[in-house]
Amino acid sequence: MPQSSFALAEKRRRWPLVLAGVLVLAIAGGAAAIVWQRSRSTTSTRYVNSAATVGQVTRIVATTGTVNPELTIIVGSYVSGVIKDMYCDYNTEVKTGQVCAKIDPRPYQTAVDQAKANLAVSKAQLQKDQAALTYAKANFERNAVLVKSSAVSQDAFDNARSVRDQADAQVAYDEAMIQQRQAELDAAQVNLGYTDIISPVDGTVVSRNITIGQTVAASFQTPTLFLIASDLARMQVDTNVSEGDIGDIRLNNKVQFSVDAFSNRAFEGTVTQIRQSPQTVQNVVTYDVVVSVANTDLALKPGMTASVRIITDERDNVLRVSSQALHYAPEGEAHSDADHPRVWVLRDSSLAAIGIMPGLSTDEYVEVRGGDLKAGDQVIIAERAAAATAAARPRF
Repeated sequence: MPQSSFALAEKRRRWPLVLAGVLVLAIAGGAAAIVWQRSRSTTSTRYVNSAATVGQVTRIVATTGTVNPELTIIVGSYVSGVIKDMYCDYNTEVKTGQVCAKIDPRPYQTAVDQAKANLAVSKAQLQKDQAALTYAKANFERNAVLVKSSAVSQDAFDNARSVRDQADAQVAYDEAMIQQRQAELDAAQVNLGYTDIISPVDGTVVSRNITIGQTVAASFQTPTLFLIASDLARMQVDTNVSEGDIGDIRLNNKVQFSVDAFSNRAFEGTVTQIRQSPQTVQNVVTYDVVVSVANTDLALKPGMTASVRIITDERDNVLRVSSQALHYAPEGEAHSDADHPRVWVLRDSSLAAIGIMPGLSTDEYVEVRGGDLKAGDQVIIAERAAAATAAARPRF
């Protein structure tokens, strides 16, 4: 075979190898391009801002409480016995002196009758002894005349005087006994009067703890028969304020609260009492703060649970910013502190620090009393990084 033909055949034999190598390099190069395209990304910073506005800044103490009548009267029984009649029930409107229940009066009426009889006996005994005294005095006077003429002996005269003195003492004893019997009669009549369970005030019965036929025992302690709320048009909310917040509470602080029965209605009241008696439950110390509220429509009922907001301080129509703004600072910058309070704003697409003079602060807003901040400035409260990845398809 000529040399040229041999060289040509050799080139034809190597050509597939060359093509394969080129193809491998192309594929390898394409894979490299894919990896680079997928790893290429651009990173930018996004700011979360909140506009400075003019509005209200309110500092509150949040707690819970229970709705109760301002004055609840406990009606009990001084005497024991069986409930014979009952004239009041739940929600009964009562007046002062109205009979709500009656204990069987027969045992106490018997005691009154006996005391009257004893008193009558004592009065009769007094009349008898007074008659004896009259005779003893007359006999003594007669013997006093006769003894001077020795018509009677000295012993008879002394005996007449003794009888007179005894009769006089007996009359005094009878008079004292009448007073004692009269006192016993008065006590029996008082006990008889206690068999009528009466209302001491005008109000509404909110609790009844007895039924007809029930035996009331008042030997050791006075049993509670009725609870009467004097005026349901005036209510109070008894709240428990922690010792960490009690220092901010003042008399006449405004209060807003809601109850589950009227979740869309806000009730208003005022602080009328801060009780000095602490309550400790599981090492947590709280104080009872009493809130008075009008209840003219009788919507509030005793025992309701109230979610209470006690307003300890407030500012109206002031420039305010979000409280988070004073805790933000860009990377590499010092945070705001009490000596140099400042916030960061976006102006002309760039960050700028603005010093402010803070006033009343809450968890939500901070009052701005002075500085270069204006209403409408976009104050930065946070930032977040957003990564956008550009992925490309492989190209051969």
